[in-house]
Amino acid sequence: MNRFRQCLEKVLNHLNIAFSSEQIAMANAFRQILLRENEKMNLTAIVDDDEIALKHFGDSLCLLKYGALKERATLIDIGSGPGFPGLALKIFRPDLRITLMDSLAKRCHFLEKTAKVLELPNLTVLCCRAEEAGRDHDHREQYDYATARAVATLPVLLEYALPLLKAGGEFLPLKGKAEEQDPGHALEILCGTIDNEYHYNLMGQGERTIYRIKKIGPTPEKYPRRVGKPGKSPL
Repeated sequence: MNRFRQCLEKVLNHLNIAFSSEQIAMANAFRQILLRENEKMNLTAIVDDDEIALKHFGDSLCLLKYGALKERATLIDIGSGPGFPGLALKIFRPDLRITLMDSLAKRCHFLEKTAKVLELPNLTVLCCRAEEAGRDHDHREQYDYATARAVATLPVLLEYALPLLKAGGEFLPLKGKAEEQDPGHALEILCGTIDNEYHYNLMGQGERTIYRIKKIGPTPEKYPRRVGKPGKSPL
């Protein structure tokens, strides 16, 4: 058994996540594609097998420990990058219907290619900005869950995510330290509320936080604002 598989199994056991040998093999195939394509384009600075298992897969899969995702739910991963957390979630929760969204065409091509090789059903790649998706009727208020990892501050992320959620849906951003910028104003405007915060340290990797943010009403029509505005002028 290679180092990556050993470390990934250790991480999954630590998180109390059930897994099969087929899922471990699929995760390993994903790792191999990621490292091969990373030589052609800048997908990740993390290339050590142990760190991929812990910092990419482990961090992503904390959503399964703390997120309590409903079976066969719809989930959109905002700014999916090389597929974390969304593609990792799909491997270990194949029942989820997941959309990977990224604004960069080359990353979207990588995600499409990887999904095809892994033969993952009910997985869609959406190449656009979150502000555009939030105004598209095919995506606005269509998802049970949204998530994002290392994309922006929480007030900015709220304007990206809440327009995509159904009423009663939940936004589960993965953050480093607890958010320093108060998201209260954005929550009030966008009809969201923080239901819970999960603070943890995954096997000595430092403080991490997952927020559980519930959408409690419809998104006002004016949000999200035009492309670039949320980042330049957060609510």
